[in-house]
Amino acid sequence: MREEGVNTKGRGSSRRAELLSLAAKLFAERGYVSTTVRDIADAAGILSGSLYHHFDSKESMADELLTGFLDELFGSYQEIMAAGLGPRKTLEAVVTASFEAIDRRPAEVAIYQTEAKHLMQLPRFAYLTERNAEFRGLWNAILTDGVAEGAFRADLDVELTYRFIRDTVWVAVRWYNPDGALSADAVAEQYLGILLEGIAAKRKRVRKDP
Repeated sequence: MREEGVNTKGRGSSRRAELLSLAAKLFAERGYVSTTVRDIADAAGILSGSLYHHFDSKESMADELLTGFLDELFGSYQEIMAAGLGPRKTLEAVVTASFEAIDRRPAEVAIYQTEAKHLMQLPRFAYLTERNAEFRGLWNAILTDGVAEGAFRADLDVELTYRFIRDTVWVAVRWYNPDGALSADAVAEQYLGILLEGIAAKRKRVRKDP
């Protein structure tokens, strides 16, 4: 029976979000395959059967977590690409948006990094392959345009550079601490400095007297 004056829909939505958050943490820490519905229910302090009032399977939970994360991430990317900032500024903005995603959704990033290869084999997660292709296309476009416009080196290996950036940005989820001394934007700034300017000190030119 529904209680008078109680917003049961809102309460259910809040409980659903809480369960998703717990599932994300467990999937990230233990792995998707190793985490059971009972594990999630135990973490929430409920019976396994009660969890099924909100989700029909742990697959549904992983799906909702990943679609929410990827929709938000690619929404940010699309806004950046549409802004017409030029190749270098676009690259900087996309890298920063990626580190901010790690800061906001570390569990979802960890799940995507460690579980995507397995989940792609399931029909329900076919969109992960599409998102990977979209991500690769976005980066190749930025780098190719940058070479064409003279913003990046003419001899740049676009595919190699894409792979380097992809792997070095997202692996940060393993060590980045949202409560640490550096914010996501500060980490992005340091990363971009290394990527675009290198780490070697610039040599001062010695002026020779005529």
